[in-house]
Amino acid sequence: MKKIGVFFGGRSAEHEVSVITGMQIIENIDKTKYEVVPIYVSKEGKWLTGDSLLDFKNYKDGNFKDTKEIILSPNYKDNNVYAHPEMVGLFGKKIMNKIDIAFPAFHGMNGEDGTVQGIFELMDIPYVGCGVLGSSVGMDKVLMKDVYKANGLPIVDYTWFYRSKWLKDRDEVINQIEEKLSYPMFVKPANLGSSIGITKAKDRDGLISAIEVAIKYDRKIIIEKAVESLREINCSVIGYDEEVMTSLCEEPVGWEEILTFEDKYVKSNEKGGKTSGERRIIPADIKEEIASEIENLAKKAFITIDGRGVSRIDFLLDENNNVFINEINTLPGSIAFYLWEGKGYPFVKLIDELINIAVKVHEEKKSNIYSYEANLLNRTNFGSKVK
Repeated sequence: MKKIGVFFGGRSAEHEVSVITGMQIIENIDKTKYEVVPIYVSKEGKWLTGDSLLDFKNYKDGNFKDTKEIILSPNYKDNNVYAHPEMVGLFGKKIMNKIDIAFPAFHGMNGEDGTVQGIFELMDIPYVGCGVLGSSVGMDKVLMKDVYKANGLPIVDYTWFYRSKWLKDRDEVINQIEEKLSYPMFVKPANLGSSIGITKAKDRDGLISAIEVAIKYDRKIIIEKAVESLREINCSVIGYDEEVMTSLCEEPVGWEEILTFEDKYVKSNEKGGKTSGERRIIPADIKEEIASEIENLAKKAFITIDGRGVSRIDFLLDENNNVFINEINTLPGSIAFYLWEGKGYPFVKLIDELINIAVKVHEEKKSNIYSYEANLLNRTNFGSKVK
C-alpha cells in the first residue's frame, strides 16, 4: 500500500483554508489503496505529524498532544520522515515514517508558490500538482498576467509596483496608476488567494486605502481595471502536458462587487449559511459557445504555465459576453471536486486520478539525462579557461 504524505496548513494567510482542503483529501482518499501520513505545518512554521492530525475536531481545540516535530531531507531518493534532531534523544526513534507520494494541499505563500514543490523535486518523489515553475508563475498574479499577455490570452488591463516604492513616494505611484488605468480598479496582493487583501477602489481616496490594506500582505501589489456588470465563471482543468480535460463550468452567485473570503468560506459553513447549491450554479447558465470558449481558454491557461494535476481558472464575463482570464489557482480550494462530480469524477476518483498523474509525471522525468561526460575537470586548471 502506497503511503501518501498529505501536506497542509503552512505559514500563509490562507492557513485555515489549507487545513480544510487537507482534511477533505484525507477524509475522501481511497484508504483501501493508500495509507495517509498527515504532515501539518503550523502557523509558526513547525512541521508536525501524528494521528491527532487526522481528526478535524483537534484543529478547533488545538489538541495536538501526540504530534511530533519532523523534518524532510532534500537528499536524492530519501523519502523518510525524520524526527526533528532537537526533539529526539540519543536512543529515540529518528525515522518516524516514510512517504511514497506527496500530496500538497497548501494555499498561498510558502506552499502553493513552488517552495515546497522544490523540496519534493530534490527528494525526487512524485507529488500532486504543478511543479516549481508552474506553481510560482500561477501564484504571482503579475508574472501570470505577463505570461498570459505574451501568449495572446485575454486579460484585463493592469499595472503593479513594489511596496518599497510606495513607502518612498506614494504620490508618484498613484500618478502612474491613474495614468494607466481609470476607476474603478481592484487592488490585490500579487501573491495571495482566497480574496484576502483585495479591495475595489472607486476613487483616489479609495485607492490609497486599498493599497494600505494590500501592502500588509505582500511586497508586490497589482492594480487591475475593474470589469463592470460582470459575472464570474470558473472552470477546472486536470492533466499534464497537453493531455488535459475540463470540468463543468460554475457561476458563483449571491455576492456583490467582489467575491470575498466570507462569501467563499464563512457563509457556507456558519449556522444557517447558504448551501453549495445556493452559492454556485453548476453548470453555469451561459450559452454553449461561451462555455466552449471558456473551456478552450482554460486549457490554454493551464498548458501555458506548464500546469499539472488540477487547477481552477477563474474568468470574468462582461455584459457584452467578452471573456477575460482573471487568474489560475494551481491548488484550488477543495481541489475543485464539486466541478468534477458532474463529469463522472466523484471526490475519491478525483484524488486517485491526481495521484496517478503525479506518478506519470515523475516517470516521464526519467527520460531526462542529468549528467554530461565532458571530462571538464581534467581539461581545466583551477581558475583558468578550458584549453
